[in-house]
Formats: sequence, C-alpha cells, structure tokens
Amino acid sequence: MRSPIEQYLRDLHRELSGLTEGLPFQGIPAMASADPDDFAICLATVDGYVYEVGDSQTEFTIQSISKPFTYGLALEDHGLDAVDRKIDVEPSGDAFNEISLAHDTGRPANPMINAGAIAATSLIKGSGGRDGFARILDVYSKFAGRPLSVSEHVFASESATGFRNRALADLLRSFGIIEDDPDGPVENYFRQCSVQVTARDLALMGATLANGGQQPVTGQQVVGLETVQRMLSVMLTCGMYDDAGAWTSAVGLPAKSGVGGGLMAVLPGQLGISVYSPPLDQHGSSVRGIAAVRRLAAEMGLHFVQAARIGRSAIREHYPITDSPSGVRRNQEATDVLTEHGHRAQLVELHGDLLFAGAESASRHVSSMPDEVEILLLDVRKVDEVNDVALRLMDELCDGFEESGRRVAVIDSPGRISEVLCTDGTPLFSGSTEAIEWAEELLLRKHGCSSLVPETVALPDFVALAPLTDEQIADLDAAMERRVYEDGDLIRRSGQKFGGIYFITSGHVAASTAHGGHHVRHATLGPGMTFGEIALGGGAPVRVRAEGQVNLLVLTADAIEKIERDNTPLALALWKAVATDAYTRVEQNLQEVAVRVRI
Repeated sequence: MRSPIEQYLRDLHRELSGLTEGLPFQGIPAMASADPDDFAICLATVDGYVYEVGDSQTEFTIQSISKPFTYGLALEDHGLDAVDRKIDVEPSGDAFNEISLAHDTGRPANPMINAGAIAATSLIKGSGGRDGFARILDVYSKFAGRPLSVSEHVFASESATGFRNRALADLLRSFGIIEDDPDGPVENYFRQCSVQVTARDLALMGATLANGGQQPVTGQQVVGLETVQRMLSVMLTCGMYDDAGAWTSAVGLPAKSGVGGGLMAVLPGQLGISVYSPPLDQHGSSVRGIAAVRRLAAEMGLHFVQAARIGRSAIREHYPITDSPSGVRRNQEATDVLTEHGHRAQLVELHGDLLFAGAESASRHVSSMPDEVEILLLDVRKVDEVNDVALRLMDELCDGFEESGRRVAVIDSPGRISEVLCTDGTPLFSGSTEAIEWAEELLLRKHGCSSLVPETVALPDFVALAPLTDEQIADLDAAMERRVYEDGDLIRRSGQKFGGIYFITSGHVAASTAHGGHHVRHATLGPGMTFGEIALGGGAPVRVRAEGQVNLLVLTADAIEKIERDNTPLALALWKAVATDAYTRVEQNLQEVAVRVRI
C-alpha cells in the first residue's frame, strides 16, 4: 500500500514539473549546461526514513547550501563568542554575493552571504593530520551519512571565474577578519561549494539538523545542540538572502538555497526537506524548489509555529488482536480459526499530538503493513491535539487501506476525528473490546465457515449438550421456557436466587463485572452458548444484559428440580455436560487472561 505522503509528493512533483521559468546558473561555466528538466523532492524524517520522488539520486554541487555546515563546524571549533567577533548574524537584505561588511569592523552581516561564508571557511584549521578542507568535507559527509566528494570540474571553473569572491577575501583580510593569506580560505570556499550531493543527501543533512545534530541513519552526533540552534536560527533569518523576510513569514522553515539548484529546509524535531531543480529565480534560488517547499509548508502545516510539540512517532501500541481477545466465548473450532488468522487484524493505538509528524509516522507504519493484514483497528482515544493536515492524511490513509480490499474501524468517542474518518460508513466503536469482537467475526466469516458465527442455533446443536442423546435433548426442550429480551434488558444480576441455565438461540448478551465504580464488560455470549452460575465458570457475573433482541431457552431452577426428581439419568447427564462445558470455559478464560497480561 502506498503512503498518502508518498502519493502527495508524486502528485506535487508531476504538477510542478510544468514550471519552466528560470535558467540554470550562468555565472559558472561548468554549471550553465545543467539539465533544466532534472527535478527531485525528498523528505527525511528524524528517524531516518526518506520519501523521494524524481531525480533524487542525481548528483549536483552543493554551492551555498554548504554555508550553514561550515559555519557549524566553525562554531564547534571556536565557540559562539569567538565566531561572533568575526561574523555577525544580522539579515543583510542583500543578494548572496553582495559586499555586506560593517563599515567600522569589516564584519560580514551573516554567514549565509558569500563574505560571511568565506570568513567562516577561514576559521577551519587543519587538525589530526588533515587540512582545513579535509575537515570540512568530513563533516559534510557525516551530516549526509555517506562519503562525499568534490567535482573537480566545477571547482576549476569556480576558481577560474571567482574574481568577486577573491575581492571579498582581500577585503576581509584588510579588516583582519581573515588573519592569514586569503588565497587558502577562498580556494577552500570554492572547493566546499563544489562538493557533490544528491537530493537524498540534502534531505538527510536537513534531518540531522532537525534531530538536534544526530545523524538519523548512522546515529552519530555530528555537532552539538547549541550549534544546531544557532545554525537554524541564522538559516531562518538569513538563509534565503534578500527574500528571507517573505520566506520566514510565508513558509516559516529554516532554509538554504544554492545556485546549483538545490534547496534544503528544516522542520526542527521532525524532518529535513530537499528539492533539486537547476532553473533559478532572480534571487538565485530554484524556481521549482521554492514552489515545492512553499506548497509543502502550506498544505502539510509545516510552519514552525504549527509544528507538533514533539517530533516523535504517534504509535503508542500496535498488536494483533490475538494479544487481546475480545472475551467472546467461542467453540473450539472458532478458537482455532482465530488463533491461526488473528494476526490478520491489527490494532494501532495513537497518542500525543497528531499533527504532520504524528500523521506521517502513523501513515508510514500502516502503509508498511503486509498484505495479509486485512483489518485495521485505529484507536485514537489518546490523541491530544489534531489539525486539518493530519486529519486529511489519516482520512486518505483509511481510504487507501479500504480501496485495497481491506477494512478499517475507528475506536474513539464521537468528535472531530471520527467525524472525518467515519463519514463513509467506517465503523466507530467506543472501546477496543467491541472493535475486536467485530474484527473477530469478520475473520471467522472469511476464514472459517458460516456456522462459526450463526444467527440462530437450535437446541440439539449446542456444544454444551453434545454428550446428550437426541431423546434426552428432546426431554430438556420440553421442560424449557421460551423468553425474549429487548436491547438493554437486564437478564441476570448478582445476588439473585439461582435462576437456572440459559441457552441463547439468537442474539447476544454482555456479561459485566463491577470495577472502580462502573461496570466493565468481560464477556459477550452469542447463539449456541449458555450462561448461568456454573456455565459462566464459577460465580454469577454482576450483570447480564441483552444486546439487541435476544431469544433464550431457559431451564429454570424448578424445571431442573423436577428433572432431578423424575428423570435421574437425564439429570446426571445434564450436570455432567454442564460441568464439562464450564471447566472448558474456565480453562479458555485462563488462557485469554494469560495473553492479556502477556505472561
């Protein structure tokens, strides 16, 4: 089953492929001939799962998206205060290659413009037998989770045409921002811009930032949380150059674009986003990249103000219904069918905030279920906050599950979630027991036979009376009372005088016990089953009520006494059959209790 998020990305990619504005970057000859049709969109979650559509494995040069990562390495090496003395963190409102230096100190406005990026690169020194650039490449590779390399062709082209950047480096040297020969730092800057990445790499680099500096696939802590905080703050306010203000208000994601056609955005605590498409707008950002991230932010509710409190999985519990049977008394044949096929019905319990991150984790989890899972019971009673984006994703998830020939039921009280998910006839249950009963009956009908869930059962077909002869059953039938109960009628309650043995010929009854001031249902009985003090396995339940119309045959206490007086062989056969059935039920109950507490 395809995830609704994956389908959404495919639809978005197909739609935005029609955008033809812009040209690949013409300022570097080696990049001018990039294929304008290349286009990829990737999302990487903080647990390392990557959604990818389009040309996600095509390599391109990282260009200015390198800037926050080199800045982060400089912060790790020198600390905030030392780096702040060299590079400011104020939005410049200028293009990426503007000469934005403070008049008195020569500090670049921020590390996202070229002047600030070159200054940051100059701060990276060799260590452990590696030169400065080797350390830069190493940290990029750690963010991506794989070894990266440099395009020597693009590097040579950048170096041959990078006059303005060399001039910026000379100015920085004149102010003492660069303390040594500027040729080395500017060459390293050209090299870092020429590092080759894929859209998948960029998404994982963004996810590493979203994950507090820990690479979600390798588990390596690349930079510290304080460094990540500063990196994302500067990306939010300065990452999109002279379009940063409009970007922050409309999109609300820390982001960085590059003239190579890449764009990376981060939703802290939840995911990294990347887009690759070479044609650029007037700001030097990918036309399709800007459009894609704007759409994602708006349609998926990804603005940082709307983000969930914790970017964690919304899955609290997930288990087959065999781990928590309904409590319906079944014959051995039905029990065997459910034991064999119960794994085909799965209960998934969600909790916490169900915003984009929660809906993503839930939809990915359900979408990855094997085809043999035929029934999904979705328990949303412990969900705290929910938004329209999550509801749309969950609705599409349930629709997709049912379109594949499977069934969904929701466990919740009537409210906002159930109003969306249950509008097309999807069953709504107030508790898991009722939902599991429903799932069990579906499995019995599909994988057993119709007799396992009969609508009516005649007295000779009762399992409890199997040891009796036809003549003995006929004598019992003649001694029984016919009773009809309507929905909700009380049939038995504790403390009453022994009322006899009850045989259900049609309908269902619910047996409940007192717990914490209210009644908890522990068993549902249907056609072909019996109840009474002995038949229920020791002690009468607190209450037995009808669920819908119920037809019973009742062998009353007076009728039993008469049989014991007038037909001793029948009385002995009856009590032997009832006792055998009762002990069978007790053993079955003990097995179910053991499963529930997971002994």
